[in-house]
Order: sequence, then C-alpha cells, then structure tokens
Amino acid sequence: MHMEPISTSVAVYFLLGCWGAFAVIFLSRKRAAPVTEVRRDRRASLPIVLQGVAFAIVWTFRRPPGVPLITPALGPYLDALACVLLVATVIWVLVSVRTLGRQWTVAARLVEGHKLVSEGPYSLVRNPIYTGMLGMLLATGIILTRWPVVVVAIILFLATTMWRVRIEEELLRGQFGAEFEQYCARVPAALFPGL
Repeated sequence: MHMEPISTSVAVYFLLGCWGAFAVIFLSRKRAAPVTEVRRDRRASLPIVLQGVAFAIVWTFRRPPGVPLITPALGPYLDALACVLLVATVIWVLVSVRTLGRQWTVAARLVEGHKLVSEGPYSLVRNPIYTGMLGMLLATGIILTRWPVVVVAIILFLATTMWRVRIEEELLRGQFGAEFEQYCARVPAALFPGL
C-alpha cells in the first residue's frame, strides 16, 4: 500500500482552509446601502465563466496520491511554498476587497458616486483581486495537479482575466478620463507589481 506524503496531506487541508477563508472574504463583507447602477458592461460575464473553468481544471484533473508535481525531492518544498502563497493571497485579497469597499462587485459596473480607488494594493497593481485569484489558482495547482495542467489553467486564466480587465478599464476610462490615465501612468501594472 502506497502512502501519500504527510506534507501533501497537510497541504491539502491547508488549501481547503484557505479556500474557505477566501470565500468568507467575499460572502461576509458588509452590505452597504443599496446603490444605483450607472453603467454595466455585460461583455465581462463570459471572462468570469472562463476564469471559473481555469479553477475547475486544477480541481478536476488531480494527480494520483503520491505523485509529485515535478520530482519527489521537491514535493515538500513546493507544498510549503504553496501554503505560504495561500496565506499571502488570502491576506492580499482581504485588504483589496476592504480597500475597494462597496464598489466591489462581480459585475463590471459603475455605481452612483463611484470613485477611482488607488490606495492600498491598488497603488501597486490596478487589479489586485485578480492577482489574488491567480495566487489561489497557482497554489491550488501546485498542491493538487500535474504541472502541464497548471500551465494550461494559468494560460486560460491570464487570457480571460486580461480580456475582463480591458472591459473593466474601458468603463473606468469612460467615467474618469484623464484621472484614470494618470492612475495608469502611476500604476502601469495590471496584475503584477513591477511588470
């Protein structure tokens, strides 16, 4: 009988706990008074679905117990790296959602009184919640699946996320004009600080 390494078992439980915390961030945010929607772009719905497909790929195509992501010698180190990434990502997303406040929504929309948020994580990247989602995807892939599956999921996620970012930023550009352009000049990175 083949036993799965302890580190991988612990990493899987840690992964589940961090996914629970990730979900709680979005489900438990304070509901502000109802807002009036000014503008919505429904084209952003398909990229959300495709981002979900990227996550489904890493959760569905799991590697068999005991099979490492790359090599057995690196297994415990990659599991530890994934756990650190999970914690950092959950904290990053929590701060990002709190900084965005009542303006956070799944839909690509503008609400009455919408303001351009540029502080906190938004001073490092323009779309920090998507950066966090990528961190969750990568960590999940490292712990659960094979590296070719991780690569496919990341490519799908990045392609659809950049599609969605373009749609959302069109809305912001239309609403804030020069102010948004100045923000993009100050924070050129859409997803990764320094890139």
